[in-house]
Amino acid sequence: MRRIITLLIAALFVARLSAAEPKDFTVWVNPFIGTADYSATHPGAVVPHGMMAAVPFNVTGSELNRYDKDNRWWSTPYDIRNKYSVGFAHGALSGVGCPELGAIITMATTGAVEPDCRNHGSIYSDEVAEVGYYATTYDKFAVRAEATATERASVERYTFTEGGEANILVNLGTALSNESGAMLRRVSDTEVEGMRLLGTFCYNNQAVFPIYFVARVSRPAERTGYWKLQPEMTGIEAQWSGDSGEYKLYERYSREIMGDDIGFYFSFGEVERGEQIEVKVGISYVSIENARRNLDVEVGEACFDEVRGEAHDKWREALGRIRVEGSTDEERTIFYTGLYHALLHPNLLSDVNGEYPMMECGDVGVAVGYERYTVFSLWDTYRNLHQLLTLVYPERQRDMICSMVAMAEEWGWLPRWELYGRETFTMEGDPAIPVIVDSYLKGIRDFDIESAYRAMRRSATTEGESNPIRPDIDPYVGRGYIPVGYFAADMTGDNSVSHALEYYVADNALATFAEELGDKAFAEELRARANGWRNYFCKEYGAMRPIASDGKFIEPFDPAAGANFSNTVGFHEGSSWNYSFFVPHDVEGLIEVMGKRRFVDTLCKVFDEGYYDPTNEPDIAYPYLFSRIKGSEHLTQTYVRRLLDENYTTSPDGLPGNDDTGTMSAWAVFSMIGIYPDCPGEPYYTITTPCFERVEIDTDHGTVVIATEGRGDRIKEVKLGRNRVGYRISHDELVKAKELRLKLY
Repeated sequence: MRRIITLLIAALFVARLSAAEPKDFTVWVNPFIGTADYSATHPGAVVPHGMMAAVPFNVTGSELNRYDKDNRWWSTPYDIRNKYSVGFAHGALSGVGCPELGAIITMATTGAVEPDCRNHGSIYSDEVAEVGYYATTYDKFAVRAEATATERASVERYTFTEGGEANILVNLGTALSNESGAMLRRVSDTEVEGMRLLGTFCYNNQAVFPIYFVARVSRPAERTGYWKLQPEMTGIEAQWSGDSGEYKLYERYSREIMGDDIGFYFSFGEVERGEQIEVKVGISYVSIENARRNLDVEVGEACFDEVRGEAHDKWREALGRIRVEGSTDEERTIFYTGLYHALLHPNLLSDVNGEYPMMECGDVGVAVGYERYTVFSLWDTYRNLHQLLTLVYPERQRDMICSMVAMAEEWGWLPRWELYGRETFTMEGDPAIPVIVDSYLKGIRDFDIESAYRAMRRSATTEGESNPIRPDIDPYVGRGYIPVGYFAADMTGDNSVSHALEYYVADNALATFAEELGDKAFAEELRARANGWRNYFCKEYGAMRPIASDGKFIEPFDPAAGANFSNTVGFHEGSSWNYSFFVPHDVEGLIEVMGKRRFVDTLCKVFDEGYYDPTNEPDIAYPYLFSRIKGSEHLTQTYVRRLLDENYTTSPDGLPGNDDTGTMSAWAVFSMIGIYPDCPGEPYYTITTPCFERVEIDTDHGTVVIATEGRGDRIKEVKLGRNRVGYRISHDELVKAKELRLKLY
């Protein structure tokens, strides 16, 4: 009897433990969302913020997928509309608008070694993508190809379902962009090492950097060798020319080979049906030695399934920090896929030993006490993604701030759009300032605050074009605005209004930081600067209007010109309507000059007449502005829900456009849980109707609950803890109260 009771108690204990285990929210992630229609995400194997991403490469290599087919612009190695793969690329960006990375491509084939990727690729089928895992079948070779990843390495498993003469190819000639220069060195009959140059992101020729790698196969090859293209042309011209020259194979040619279109092969002879070969790849942006160390430390002797299990567990923990209940399966899929995409960038740059390429130089630094991060697409991510990380993943956000501050120490300036130790100077503004200030005000202070402040002051005060972050700072400070024609170095021409509006936001945040640090006089100067947006406001149109060098508004003027990424004077990638309400730090001032009725009516016009652009950043917070006017809060709730329904789905084109390294996904994540960070650099959220009945968010201050009562899409009452509040709350209020309860009707 005692034994039976003991067994019953044990069974109850196990059942209770099982019930207490967190749910596995990874089941709601669909990595194929955003892989079409220029959203530029990929379904490859990656872990949260991982340096490594093993991504299927299907945007080159066949007449079926010519670079210019249908006038498509490939900025990621994968597009779900294509069906011809040339293997796995190692390292790729997600949701960017310019082609980059997508190099070091491995491919399994059978038969004779064919170095030309247009011939050694294959139509594929039976794709599967899950968190940390991707698989497909190369129909031409009857090979099942699988990939998984760690932070700095990957493991691939190739199953030769029909047997045959098996090969593993390592291709350094194909990539998304057209840099030249690579090296391969045979280490043994199971290992090859090398490097390839990458860079020139968004046409910036100075932003070139090397990627180093080690590739290791799971069994000795019978033969190994190299190939090299022997054309009159090289690089991208050779890849896409109909007469690109001849590839020449070199078996046991030498220990190494250098060039542009080069590759390496392992040939294993006849393998039996169902036999498997694993390929392990480690990468580094410092050295081959570090790539090998990354591979040995993170993978070592572990097999494919072990690494896949660890990758899954990392995603399970990361996604499980936000738990939602209620709603539909589709909305849960949209939400957790959005959170997944928001956790891809920024990504690790430092190796397992802490080494990383220092900013804008060839030296090697060591990150002590933090992990070094890269891919700071800050013009995008400063608006919401870093606020999401600060709320839910503060330990990662802290390391990202340490990374940005260290970049300023190494290079002199905080980053704007940094890529693997190089500043690309993409887009405009001084967006690192609001990111750091926002995190500081929310309690992240374990970084070099004085160094950060020095760097902020430098970009806000350095005169002339010697200021690379604000090259048009002189008229901005002297006049309070930037006239048309003063600075036109952007690829789309004069973007004077866009530049100035971004600076106003940065200076407002810096003013707050200066006040916190006791620099009162500088804070007052910055507050006055941040008020300069009034110079651009044209009462006639109720819109921001470019200013000529004589101080008068330009003629003629159409506030709708520039829509859909067409060019117009004064604005970057948008029209005046996309920028006219972009005064997040002084919404009350904008309401004052417009009048409440005109403010609401004009904002409704932007949405109802198609002037709002959900694919780009300047107007991304527009639907939340209605809540600043009492009695119009319901319009925020209406338009947010409409935008979610119209722009976010579970299909491959289920994002509103380019994901911008997670920014569009972060918008959906915040909007679906019912709070949105309405101004970069200010620790506040605007409240809207959640998509879920209950949301639990793990924070540094404990679990925050957002819950709804009743049914409907509109909010009748907002309670923070026990207190009724308005539709805008501070970060401190939220995390201290720990409960936000909304009555709906």
